[in-house]
Amino acid sequence: MQAYSRANNLWARPQELLACIGLRDALAERAYAIRLVNFFINGTPTTPIQIDDVASPFPQVLYSGQDVIEQTLVETFEARGGRLARGRKIVGIVQDNDGVTVSLRLGDDGPEHRLRCRYLVAADGAKSTVRPQVDLNFEPERFEGRMNRQVDAKLSWRRSMDPDQLWFFYYERGFCGVLPVWGGYHRLFFLADDAGVPDRDPTLDEIQAVAREVTGDETLTLSDPQWLTHSRFQYGVSPGYTRGRVFLAGDAGHLSLPIGGQGMNAGLHDGVEIAWRLAMTLRGEAAPVVLTSYDDERGGEHARLSAQQAKGFRRTVYRGSVTDAALGLAAKAMPSIGSLLQGTDDLQQMSVSYPKSPLNEDHLSGLAHPLQRGPRPGERAPEAEVTLAGTTTSLFPFLYNPDGRTTGWALLCFDGRSSDAGDSLRAAIEAVAPWSNVRPRLVLAGPYLDVKDVPALSDLDGKAHGAYDLEGKPALVLVRPDGHVAFRAPADRHDRLAAYCQRVFDAHAAFSA
Repeated sequence: MQAYSRANNLWARPQELLACIGLRDALAERAYAIRLVNFFINGTPTTPIQIDDVASPFPQVLYSGQDVIEQTLVETFEARGGRLARGRKIVGIVQDNDGVTVSLRLGDDGPEHRLRCRYLVAADGAKSTVRPQVDLNFEPERFEGRMNRQVDAKLSWRRSMDPDQLWFFYYERGFCGVLPVWGGYHRLFFLADDAGVPDRDPTLDEIQAVAREVTGDETLTLSDPQWLTHSRFQYGVSPGYTRGRVFLAGDAGHLSLPIGGQGMNAGLHDGVEIAWRLAMTLRGEAAPVVLTSYDDERGGEHARLSAQQAKGFRRTVYRGSVTDAALGLAAKAMPSIGSLLQGTDDLQQMSVSYPKSPLNEDHLSGLAHPLQRGPRPGERAPEAEVTLAGTTTSLFPFLYNPDGRTTGWALLCFDGRSSDAGDSLRAAIEAVAPWSNVRPRLVLAGPYLDVKDVPALSDLDGKAHGAYDLEGKPALVLVRPDGHVAFRAPADRHDRLAAYCQRVFDAHAAFSA
């Protein structure tokens, strides 16, 4: 476990994923909720970004600390009966048709012993010992001439001390952030040109002097430092996230740049995405495509994110005098430029999608449905307000973990405000009856429909139908355990729904589990 915090933020989308497995609230109890991001460009303030202006049950960013987050997760894991064994190094991996044999050594010189498992998830960090053993290693790309200097310390300055907002400063040859860290501390980091900067950890006085100059606050004072560090920059992504029965997750599969606070959050995506797939497979609920789709989805997403981060990093710390001057002029002419440099939707990871996933199937697009929009398969299923028995609620609790075991799929049955949709929706519900992990939910903008054991969510105001672009279009939308749309079709094509379920949930051809 890290003695000090590295990453320290949880964006909205990872919070949704953690909420579906009962982990988000425990983390929120030890975190500061962020509502506002302030940007300065060469000393000029830009329009602050309302970071919590996103359509999520958890719009505020949680700022805590990686050490605090890890400790909370370990405590929860152990409270649920798990056992965490530290200090063991994997020295050998052998796969066969039925499982994986892992050779472990306690410490550097301890005795070797073996473990037998059906699958192995390597979440052993950027210096992963598993990754090279399964031929998934990569050579990081490096950024030259730039350094990050950082401190976690007590902060006193003339700006607000309330831990509900962030400050970012674009300054000549660099980029600075001032962020809250759990326990009443703040983190100050400086990504900048390393010309004339000693290649060592900074002193508190050195950091304080730079901070006063960059923030324009001559009273800024730092004290009681927990952590002073410096680092260089490199990044990369594994050529794959799966090799047979071995899966990479978190930093074991990627080396992330410190731009946009994406690394730990992307790793949490990995953890949730492989967890529900393995759970389904081990319970005999999944065809092989469920496991193989992990590589397609997360490997592809990490490649996209890495390229995006590299572009943002170059734009942030390789600006040069001409770009710097242009940004300064733009800040005066266009006060909203901060949101263009750091888009909130992208930061919050709400736009993460898997458009080419083998789990996708769409029968509401193409020539037969030329004007159909709404969330397509692979995209996040949007949140929307509905009512149940006269009480205002939302789709979220009916989408995520609908079976109480984290492997449930939600079938949203939209009536399209049609009085004739009842028979089609009943037939669709009957069609998925053989698969107990599929939980239907009626979304009714038209007449009330009563189907035993199926929640009837009223949508008379059309908010849910509007979010899915299904006003006037009775339709079926199947949502995966992670809240991404998997399948959609007209309501009267329950035959296609049943065929999809057969393809994805038929475990007979799956790996022996």
